[in-house]
This record gives sequence, structure tokens and C-alpha cells, in this order.
Amino acid sequence: MPLIGWVIILLALGLIVGSLFLLRDSANTMHISEEKMKKIQARKAEVEAEESAEDKEDWP
Repeated sequence: MPLIGWVIILLALGLIVGSLFLLRDSANTMHISEEKMKKIQARKAEVEAEESAEDKEDWP
């Protein structure tokens, strides 16, 4: 394979690895306000309560 082929392959691999590292580093940087977090937790508890009530109804 000519040299340009190896250069293109290495460049492509470098772009893939670099983008994966960038994605990993930015995965946990979403900032949520305290108010929104309380709403999310309240909704989650509500949904879990509904699901557990449905499970109890369906169980013979």
C-alpha cells in the first residue's frame, strides 16, 4: 500500500479516537439547576409508584 494510504488510515483512526475521548470528557458536564433536579426526582418517584401499583394489580 502506498504511503498516502497509511497516512489516511492513521488520520482516520486518530479522528475516531480523538472524538471518542472528547465524547467521554464531555459526558458528565450537563449542569442542572436544583429546582429542575427536584422536579426530575419527584416525577421519577411518581412513575415508580405508578409502576409498582400496576405490578401489584397484575400479579395474581
